[in-house]
Amino acid sequence: MLPAMTRRSSTALSLLPLATTLLIGCANAQSLDAQNAQLKAAIAAAERGQFDPGQAAALSRHPAYGWLEYANLRRNIDTVDTAQAQAFLKRYDGQAVANTFRSVWLPSVARRQDWPTLLANWVPTDNAGLRCAQLTARQVTGKVDPQWISEAQDLWRKNGKSLPDGCDAVFAVLQAQGGLSDALRWERIDAAADAQQPAVMRSAARGLPATDLALANNYAAFVDKPNASALNWPRNERSRRIATDGLAKLAKADPGATEQQLPQYAQALGLSADQQGQVLYQIALWTVASYLPDSARRLNAVPESAYDERLHEWRVREAMSRGDWPAALTAIRKMGSKQRSDPRWRYFEGRMLEKTGQAQQAQPLFRDAARAPTFHGFLAADKLQQGYTLCPWKPNDSAQAQAVIARDPAIQRAMALYQIDRAGWAVAEWNSALSRFDDTQRRLAVRVAQDNGWFDRAVFALGKQPQEQRLYDLRFPLHHDATIRRESARNAIDPAWVAAEIRAESTFTPRARSPANAMGLMQVLPATGAGVAKSIGLTGYGGADSL
Repeated sequence: MLPAMTRRSSTALSLLPLATTLLIGCANAQSLDAQNAQLKAAIAAAERGQFDPGQAAALSRHPAYGWLEYANLRRNIDTVDTAQAQAFLKRYDGQAVANTFRSVWLPSVARRQDWPTLLANWVPTDNAGLRCAQLTARQVTGKVDPQWISEAQDLWRKNGKSLPDGCDAVFAVLQAQGGLSDALRWERIDAAADAQQPAVMRSAARGLPATDLALANNYAAFVDKPNASALNWPRNERSRRIATDGLAKLAKADPGATEQQLPQYAQALGLSADQQGQVLYQIALWTVASYLPDSARRLNAVPESAYDERLHEWRVREAMSRGDWPAALTAIRKMGSKQRSDPRWRYFEGRMLEKTGQAQQAQPLFRDAARAPTFHGFLAADKLQQGYTLCPWKPNDSAQAQAVIARDPAIQRAMALYQIDRAGWAVAEWNSALSRFDDTQRRLAVRVAQDNGWFDRAVFALGKQPQEQRLYDLRFPLHHDATIRRESARNAIDPAWVAAEIRAESTFTPRARSPANAMGLMQVLPATGAGVAKSIGLTGYGGADSL
């Protein structure tokens, strides 16, 4: 039998001719209207520094015209006139394009230290860099008050991760104002240890008294790489917490070394059972996830109290990988009631009962699982030789109601932007629209998107209500039906499987591209595509453009 990765690669390569045919058909079927094509060209020209006012004027009535203006402003963001920027924000107030522009313009304002302008155009944000810039603006303009100190302290406490460089000046002022106590420094050190960020620990420790500073740096060194100096740490809760953090971090890289070292630190510092359980959890997790020897033993060493759903699943998978059906059955039965009652695990509990000679006891579990319209519910139904539990929900939405959504300005902009390959901007407009919609409007928006060839919106927008799982025609779109059936027959492939593969790989998004540069409906790497196309003599293959 081929290894799993080889089987997957072989299958993907066998589907390359079909993937290419689908994409060629898609390109022919989807033509942008004349105005969208003009907008696309105008935006590209603006980004090259060739903004054409005459061309722009001809597009001024296009729903997404604001994004053409944005493209022109963004290219020269550091020299945009304040009056021009404020006019843009006023003109598109409440729209996604205004928020997007503000997110790139305000950092530019901060870089040139135009603090009054920044404050005049400020809106609340979760962006830490902008929050620090706003605090700096308030400080420079003489507005350091108790509220300023409170907000700066909140940023300090935000998490244990690194903050932008622009926050350094804020924290320096906070220190000068007496708002950065030793206790606050230790609070951030503790949070950084939990986040396994030794550099942040060292940074937060600066300003502590010499003795505390030395200890904090020692703690950071241990989180970076556990060492025997911890055996001489103060025997207190902070030392135990940081030792736990450091050992948990080491377990990811070297679970064997962590297992060997844990007892000495546990004894020297008095690690609690819960803390030792946290480390044993990480040892087991990274052993089994890396398919290392001793997986079963290390899983069994983890106290049941330290198990969560992820490790419960890994324990079952590990036992099944060895064909140890009794151990897998025991592992399933140790799951919490919520996890164990999931159709997936009801089905597998039934299968493990069958494997251990208890077929009769498996039947109620299969019947229970088969009631769910899910993959494992369908497998259970197959075991029972009965039909699948499918109950499609087809809401009686009127054409008029859908037309209202289609005319929503933000939806119009989103569809136009998607059609001209500005997916990020389209998503910004989409999210803006959905923030105003109720459940019915959200569902209708998905249908509008599908009518425009934007199929992945169902994946991201549906499922918030239980009954939406039954919207099969929206959640499982079937585009290119004739092409799929024709090419599947030609290649002796099940067309339903091909459609499912496309849905899983790209959700029928022709321009989908993965971080690994796999492209197109079936996510084929360009080099792989070229090699296979050559080997099978595929005519009309145009390299990456064919994907």
